[in-house]
Amino acid sequence: MERWFWIGLGGAAGTLARYALSTWCEGRFGAGFPYGTLAVNVIGSFLLGAIGEVAATTELLSPTLRLGLSTGVMGGFTTYSSFNNETIRLIHYKSAAAGLVNIAITLVGCLLAGVLGMVVARRLVAS
Repeated sequence: MERWFWIGLGGAAGTLARYALSTWCEGRFGAGFPYGTLAVNVIGSFLLGAIGEVAATTELLSPTLRLGLSTGVMGGFTTYSSFNNETIRLIHYKSAAAGLVNIAITLVGCLLAGVLGMVVARRLVAS
């Protein structure tokens, strides 16, 4: 039951962080492109890569803390459903090119961010 509590609490924190970052991005860069969703997914990929690396290579994270951070916080923070919806809206209301750019940047950016998160975590834990 304790794990459920931490996952739920982490999910709430991640959701609030996602909303704050998305709102900031829209205010800063405008609503013409889903910068907020792109930012949370790339940042979330980096952080999830780092969390996974630390959990796999050290004993710094208990299983409960790992679940709270990965399933809870990162699960609430990142959002595939928003990415999907915003990509469809770009294709439908703007252009197929805008939708494809969003797909390409998100896929490549999130993959690179995940690998970078693992590398950074590995170096931080090793030092």
